[in-house]
Amino acid sequence: MAVLPIRIMGDPVLHAPAARVEEITDEIRALVADMFETMDAAPGVGLAAPQVGVGLRIYTYAYQDDEGAPWRGVIINPELWMRPLVPGDPDPDEESEGCLSFPGERFPLRRSESVLVTGVDLEGEPVRIEVDGWRARIMQHEFDHLDGILYIDRLSDGDWKAAQKIARKRGWGHPGVAWTPGIDDLDA
Repeated sequence: MAVLPIRIMGDPVLHAPAARVEEITDEIRALVADMFETMDAAPGVGLAAPQVGVGLRIYTYAYQDDEGAPWRGVIINPELWMRPLVPGDPDPDEESEGCLSFPGERFPLRRSESVLVTGVDLEGEPVRIEVDGWRARIMQHEFDHLDGILYIDRLSDGDWKAAQKIARKRGWGHPGVAWTPGIDDLDA
């Protein structure tokens, strides 16, 4: 297993739809193991294959709730259904999120409160996950990555402009920019 470099906004793999996984091979299993190691080292609560430069429809997730119950897994070729968004502006204290591909920043973003995700696991067995709250946010965020969407693409105009200013200041927004957890000193 290895910690992989995480691509930063502007890299083409982050801005294009990912391809379906046609067969679960040893290479796919090794990629998923590396994704878990990278996600844990970052640390993050989710990681999509495009974030490590692989344009495939795979994401890992991990979250521990207030009671300490672990929730961890991988979904291959996911499909996502969600409840309609509640109208209004997001609460900056309760609805802010960040991204390992736009490290060190958080912005408020309204997400659906509950989702259903289906797909398969590493054994090719069906996965069905119905979640709400932060878990639903994680599922939506990672699923967006598979469609070439970063969370900053969904921000309000003012926050989007602030994100673009940050990206320019840090030299992001073009191919080849990445950071490696445990090596590069970034807060994601």
